[in-house]
Amino acid sequence: MEQLRTFRLPRWMKVPLPKGENYSKVKKLIEQYQLNTICSSGNCPNKGECWNAGTATFMILGDSCTRNCRFCNVRTAIPADVDWAEPGRVAQAIKILQLKHCVITSVARDDLEDGGIAFWALTIRTIKRINPGVTMEVLIPDFRRKLEWLDKIIDAGPEVISHNVETVERITPRIRSLSTYSGSLEMLTYLSAKGVVTKSGFMLGLGETESEVIQTMDDLRKAGVKILTIGQYLPPSELHKPVVEYVHPDIFEKYRHIGLSKGFSYVESGPLVRSSYHAERHIAAK
Repeated sequence: MEQLRTFRLPRWMKVPLPKGENYSKVKKLIEQYQLNTICSSGNCPNKGECWNAGTATFMILGDSCTRNCRFCNVRTAIPADVDWAEPGRVAQAIKILQLKHCVITSVARDDLEDGGIAFWALTIRTIKRINPGVTMEVLIPDFRRKLEWLDKIIDAGPEVISHNVETVERITPRIRSLSTYSGSLEMLTYLSAKGVVTKSGFMLGLGETESEVIQTMDDLRKAGVKILTIGQYLPPSELHKPVVEYVHPDIFEKYRHIGLSKGFSYVESGPLVRSSYHAERHIAAK
């Protein structure tokens, strides 16, 4: 059995409790429209900051995932039936918040014949129709690596398509359920070859080495990825993969510079960085 290691959070990982007028407004709107966010389901440390800025990452296709990744806080369960009215509610929430840029993600839905691709395309088109001029990043699962399915998302017209490798190749089998490192790179390569602006990210603190981190950057650049995020892994519970170390902010800054030197258009790297953190800035770095 893997021995559980516990660490006291370092000072740079501590964030204030979420509060504020804008935070309350976003929270109320999400509840009113019966929406899900990765901010809550993923227990994101930046929820207070982002919601106070009037932004949230909406999670479609329910709040239950068909996979059981050892790093993720989203619950694993048999999902509810697809709610075909959800795209309209998400679009209306974006309109009320007057967002200029939005981020959409989803749980994995291996129970659906098409993995949820048709629903994804409908959501993107609905948001664009109700919010003319809005720009969009979509953070997608691997859809069982059916590359031809991705064309439906590409055709719907999001400005950025993101898919995370999550960690270095050696550690991938220990924390990801069904997804593979090579499969993720294949997806990103396919998207990039179609002219899509691609984005990916991975976590530190799982026992990776510096050479593995740099190799991961090289692999992502070879796949055509333009935008990179690097953040600190935080175990959601004692049942998840334990953290090996809390990486110092100086190391994150070092990797940011290395990433930029390798040709990424934008690198967001820091202990509290998550996939959609400061996503509105990434759209300008294409």
